[in-house]
Formats: sequence, C-alpha cells, structure tokens
Amino acid sequence: MFTPKYPPQDTAPPATATAPAVYTPVPLQPTAPAPVAPASNRPTVQLTAGSALALAAGGGAVVLVVGAVVVSLLLAVAITGVSVAVVAVVLRLLIKDLHKH
Repeated sequence: MFTPKYPPQDTAPPATATAPAVYTPVPLQPTAPAPVAPASNRPTVQLTAGSALALAAGGGAVVLVVGAVVVSLLLAVAITGVSVAVVAVVLRLLIKDLHKH
C-alpha cells in the first residue's frame, strides 16, 4: 500500500544530452513611452462642509473611545501591579513575624 509504484523501464522517455546554451547579448533598443491610461468615468467623492464636519467628528469620537480604552487598560495593569506589591509586602511581614516567635 505504501510502496511507490514506478513505471516499467521501457515506458520512460530516453535521456537526451543537450549542449549548454550560449549566451548572446541582445542590444538594447529604445522603448516607446508607456501609454497613458484613459481618465476614469467613475464619479469622484465630493465632500461638502457638513460631511467633512461629520467625518472629522466621527474620527475624533473614534480617537477618544480608543484612547479611553487604552487608558483604562493601562490603569487596570497599574492597579494590579500595586495590589500585588502590597500583598508581597504583607506576606513578607507575616513570614518575618512568624520566624521571630
């Protein structure tokens, strides 16, 4: 089942020896400038004063929300670090007190 199946020897194509290709440089010819693409017929987006204001307000709201989330995450990490430090100091004092008595 897992043994490879090879074709019989007589069906394999005969090996032919080919001579190595000889490199012949082709002289460079001046090329014509690339054709310019035609102008697109798609309508362009035009911002009015109201839509630009709405876009700026939306962007500002996104920045404020993302900033609030990042600040709250950093605050949570800081509070966790301080609480772990306080617990470590209390445990150290308790262990030191146990060794005294």
